[in-house]
Amino acid sequence: MAPSPLTLSIELGARSYPIHIGAGLLGERSLIEPHLPAGRLLLVSNTTVAPLYLPKVRAALAGRDLVECILPDGEATKTLETLGRIYDRLAEARINRDGAVLALGGGVVGDIAGLAAATWQRGIACAQLPTTLLAQVDSSIGGKTAVNHPAGKNLIGAFHQPRVVIADLDTLRTLPDRELKAGLAEVIKCALIRDAKFLDWLERELPRLLARDTSALAEAIGRACAIKAALVAEDERESGARALLNLGHTFAHAIETAAGYGEWLHGEAVAIGLVLAAETSERQGWLGPAEVRRVRTLIERAGLPVKAPRIGIARAYELMALDKKVEGGRIRLVLLKSLGDAIVTGDYDARALDAVLTAEVA
Repeated sequence: MAPSPLTLSIELGARSYPIHIGAGLLGERSLIEPHLPAGRLLLVSNTTVAPLYLPKVRAALAGRDLVECILPDGEATKTLETLGRIYDRLAEARINRDGAVLALGGGVVGDIAGLAAATWQRGIACAQLPTTLLAQVDSSIGGKTAVNHPAGKNLIGAFHQPRVVIADLDTLRTLPDRELKAGLAEVIKCALIRDAKFLDWLERELPRLLARDTSALAEAIGRACAIKAALVAEDERESGARALLNLGHTFAHAIETAAGYGEWLHGEAVAIGLVLAAETSERQGWLGPAEVRRVRTLIERAGLPVKAPRIGIARAYELMALDKKVEGGRIRLVLLKSLGDAIVTGDYDARALDAVLTAEVA
C-alpha cells in the first residue's frame, strides 16, 4: 500500500512554495495548476524521461496551452549551447512573462530549465517535476539553477525559486539502479550534516531503500527534504548555513570536472566527497576512526564508490580553487564536527587537507 502523500513547504515569505511527495502525483492537476500563471507553458524534458512521463503530465494539464522542448540526456549536455536551445524554443513559442517553464526530469533538466526560467525576459515562473531520487531530495529544491563550464561545475547560474515541486515516487520505479544509488549519496549527506538519528535510520533501512520499498523511499525523501527546506528558509542565497548542503561537493565537483562531465554521476562523486570530508575531519581531530569507517561502510553498502580517481593533487587544488565557497583565496570546506553536525570553515589545518588529497588523488 502506497504511503499517504506528504507536503512540505519552503518558507520564503511571499515566495514560499510546496514540495509534494507521494505516488501518482504527476497526474494530479490540483497539485500543479494553482501554481502556474495563465499563459503558455514550456515543458522541458529529455529523450529518456519524456516517453515515460510526458503523456501523464499532458493529461493532467489538458486544456492548457503547452509546448515541449526535448533535450538529449546526460550531464555532458548541461551547457550554454543546450540552454540556447531552450531559449530558441521559448522564442518560437512566444512565451512571455505570463508563461512558465516546467522541468520534467533529473538534476540536469531541472538545473538547465530552471536557469532558462530565471533569465528569460528577466524571469518567468518555473515548476519542478523531478524524476530521479537525487533531484527529488536535492536539485529540484531551493532555487539553485546552473549550467557547467569547462573550467568547473555549475559556474554559470542564478537563484530562481520554483512555484511548486512535485516528487512522484512512481518515477523511481523506472530509475536505473546506478541512478538510484547516486541519489542515496545526497540522502546520506543530509543525515551527516544535520540528523544523527536519520543516519541511524539509513543504516537500518538501507536494504529497503535499495529494494525500492515505497514507504521507505517516501520517509527518506521526506526527511532529507525537510533538512534542506529548513536550511533554504534560513539562508536562501547560501551566504551562511545553506552552504552546509555542500558537504562533499568541493571534492565532488573537482572529480566531475577533471574526469569529464558525465563520466561520474554527480551522486557518485558526492559519495567520494563525503568520504574525503570525513577523512579530513578525522585529521582535524573531530571524528574518530570508527566514525569515518561508519561513513565509508554506509556508502559502500549503498553500492557507491569510496575511492577517488587519480587526478593529481595540483589539479585537485586548481579545481577546488574555483569552488563558490572560496573566500580571499582560501578554500572553505564543509567538515564534520561529529556525525550529524557539520560546519563550513576556512579555519582548518592545511596539512590535513594536503594529507588527504595526497593519499586519495595524487
